[in-house]
Amino acid sequence: MQLTDYLYDLDTLLVHAGEPRPPMGGAVILPVFQSATFAYPDPCTTDAALRYIRLNNTPNHEVLHAKLAALEKAEAALVTASGMAAIAAVLLTVLGTGDRMMVQEGLYGGTHGLVHQDLKRLGIEADVVCNDDPADWRRRLQPTTRAFYVETITNPTMRVADLEAVAAFSREHGLVSIIDNTFASPVNFRPVEHGFDLSLHSATKYLNGHSDIVAGAVMGRADLVDRVRQRLDHLGAALDPHACFLLHRGLKTLGVRVRQQNRGAEAVARFLAAHPAVTRVNYPGLESHPDHHRARRLFEGYGGMLSFEIDGGVAAAEAFLSRLRLPVVAPSLGGVESLVTRPAATSHAGMSPAARRAMGVSESLVRLSVGIEAPRDLIADLDQALAGR
Repeated sequence: MQLTDYLYDLDTLLVHAGEPRPPMGGAVILPVFQSATFAYPDPCTTDAALRYIRLNNTPNHEVLHAKLAALEKAEAALVTASGMAAIAAVLLTVLGTGDRMMVQEGLYGGTHGLVHQDLKRLGIEADVVCNDDPADWRRRLQPTTRAFYVETITNPTMRVADLEAVAAFSREHGLVSIIDNTFASPVNFRPVEHGFDLSLHSATKYLNGHSDIVAGAVMGRADLVDRVRQRLDHLGAALDPHACFLLHRGLKTLGVRVRQQNRGAEAVARFLAAHPAVTRVNYPGLESHPDHHRARRLFEGYGGMLSFEIDGGVAAAEAFLSRLRLPVVAPSLGGVESLVTRPAATSHAGMSPAARRAMGVSESLVRLSVGIEAPRDLIADLDQALAGR
């Protein structure tokens, strides 16, 4: 028996959904099945019963799949070796040579490179469309358009597209609607409830939450997830069992972590917005944010990510980073510790300066992933770093 009843609250599902009942061997915590392959149940079993790590179907994988599907009320779920493996597997599943896709403005740098370089070489074209202009979408729609790809909150400018309109437009025109839900996590937003076909995550980030693995996840329609699983089998981007175990463990505290990060990030954003050395703050929880009205309607929390500009340009931004004591200057996000970067030198370094400027990523923009530290301690540290003390 597996608990997947959607009548349970999210925090209960995080702990119990997908867990084997009764526990395997009586173990309260699912063990790591560190075996590359598994014996057939009997000599006459068909290949359909094959268990093999590359096929993402060991006991560690299957428990994770059931839990992740329950969290976003999806029909099925799949874990992958990284967030980019999830994105690549999905796009290579729903698109082929001669197809087109719609993508929103301001994609994460890695996704931007995959879409505009690697997929382009395979004969797949992408049309960049306005985040909240269905008229623009209709003008750009072509007979070969197959998918619409967006992010719940863009990285690093924190914009929020008209997500419900994207899902509705995709249904109307027979497109596969795909959303990267990494920044929000299932705690703050569950895309399937709003009509999306597939929800993707870099599970490296909030889902795991401890900065000690790299993983990805796909949740959504069972028929599409099954097709992605087949493509992933060929690509070989399986998640190893020990990483499955760590992701499984991290998920159980997702609710308490993300809610603390929501609170901390909002407090930090309001502090920065009032600071004379800061010229701009990007955080959807601020009333000054251009998409605040939409975020307030869609999200249960505004997330732990924000970005901001410091008066004085790149030199001031780098001096600020050098004076910080609590946030670690390092890439990635979503961990229990606060992390800070300058996206032009990290997540978006592979893009041309012109492409970065077009999406609002200046050389001096600072991105902050707020951890679970006490907000007043983070604010005090940011204050001293801004003051140059």
